[in-house]
Amino acid sequence: MEAAQCTLYSGGLKGAETVFGETAEKYSVNEVILTFEGHKLSREKNVRVLSKEDLERGNISMELASKMLNRTYYETDKIRKVLQTIFHLVNSGYQVFVIGSIQEDGSVKGGTGWAVQLAKMFNRPLHVFDQPAGKWFTWKESWQEDSPRIQYDTFVGSGTRYLNDAGRTAIEKLFEDSFV
Repeated sequence: MEAAQCTLYSGGLKGAETVFGETAEKYSVNEVILTFEGHKLSREKNVRVLSKEDLERGNISMELASKMLNRTYYETDKIRKVLQTIFHLVNSGYQVFVIGSIQEDGSVKGGTGWAVQLAKMFNRPLHVFDQPAGKWFTWKESWQEDSPRIQYDTFVGSGTRYLNDAGRTAIEKLFEDSFV
């Protein structure tokens, strides 16, 4: 697969999403950052601000999101918009790569977990680099250790704001293994 024929979708936030974007740029992968009005980004290249109507298409019950992720999300406008934006990321990119922390219940910690849940619901190829374990895992009805590659022309790069050196290296190696 040619890197220049691929498009990365991310949220442009600090941490994993910034490194996904920087690495995509290094490899000449196209990048689209989806966001909403007033959201502070760390990376601001090829930004697409979702309209109110776009956001509504990604709307979900906060109660349902809380139940699916085994955590409590309160009714705040910002959290709702973040979850709606994540819907558009996963809906736009076919393969999903996340840097985070897999919990004992199989969910992924933080807002990143919503991207993981949506990828499962949409039957997307899903890969999580678990920073505490220092390994990639692929979802195949359960988490299986793996060494994923970018195999589709659209993909999502998301994850923790608290990226460590192992997470950074995992992103860089993902691109190197996929495009060299």
